[in-house]
Amino acid sequence: MRLIGLAVVLALSLALAPLAVKAQEAGKVYRVGYVTLGSQPTQSGLWRSFLDAMRELNYVEGRNLVVRLAFAEGRPERLPSLIADLMEAKDVIVTTSTQETMAAKRASFTIPIVMTVAPDPVEQGLVASLARPGGNVTGLTSMAPGTSQKLVELLREAVPLASRFAVVGTPGSSPEIRRELQAAAQRVRVTLSFIEIQSPDDFDSALSRAKKDGAGGIIAPLGAFTYTYRAKLVQLALKHRLPGIYWVRDYVEAGGLMSYGANFGDVGRRAAYFVDRILRGTKPADLPVEQPTTFELVINLKTAKALGLTIPQTLLLRADEVIQ
Repeated sequence: MRLIGLAVVLALSLALAPLAVKAQEAGKVYRVGYVTLGSQPTQSGLWRSFLDAMRELNYVEGRNLVVRLAFAEGRPERLPSLIADLMEAKDVIVTTSTQETMAAKRASFTIPIVMTVAPDPVEQGLVASLARPGGNVTGLTSMAPGTSQKLVELLREAVPLASRFAVVGTPGSSPEIRRELQAAAQRVRVTLSFIEIQSPDDFDSALSRAKKDGAGGIIAPLGAFTYTYRAKLVQLALKHRLPGIYWVRDYVEAGGLMSYGANFGDVGRRAAYFVDRILRGTKPADLPVEQPTTFELVINLKTAKALGLTIPQTLLLRADEVIQ
């Protein structure tokens, strides 16, 4: 009987433990800052999946969670002041590009920072290593070896007669991304030209020159700037009849032809996991940085039709999603 009594007490203790934890946390309000170089992020797949995952982890806006958004609207010079404002009484800062992460790290060596998009955080000096980040930054890299080369290979498959592609990006793009693009171009026997964009006003003239120089398509590898102005970029690519492949599906949803890259829904969910661990007391230095494991190929057939392009059936069958 005594053993039975002890078992009942233990069972009740285990059953009541989660309730005790919830009661203990009932009065706590967690404050998260979310900063992006782009514009209002509420239409971003990354933002939506992050917030959904936070709800699943029992962090609900208006109850025990306050998320303060800061968006630079494509103006990097605004980041320091925006981040300085977010640093006041924030438990965690979530960033969506390397520039934001670097600006946040310069602003504080103590407030935890969860990055979501960073081509090479070790090379960029954001963390000491992926396994042992050190400092106050952790989260996810946006690249895995071989990701960028797929952009060249897939576009070549979609436009088999093309002999030249134009790569659209900003000055100072990741050297590793460039190396992968060039290596892939050599394998599939196409020439790459690199177009450096300083302003969204440069898109039209740059794509016009690329077309005149014989480009059969454009590639937009990972980059916060083109992502911020993705709607304008894909519209002008259509105007100049340049099939394009981009690093994330949001471009395709805006009218781009194809995308290949990390699944932003998965990235957002994993970012919420990092935030949850930190809010529960784990130090960023003790949370290994993750590389993406889920990638997706998305094709917009409506855009293909507007370009007069027939996508090979073999490519369509490999697509994770085909937008009609």
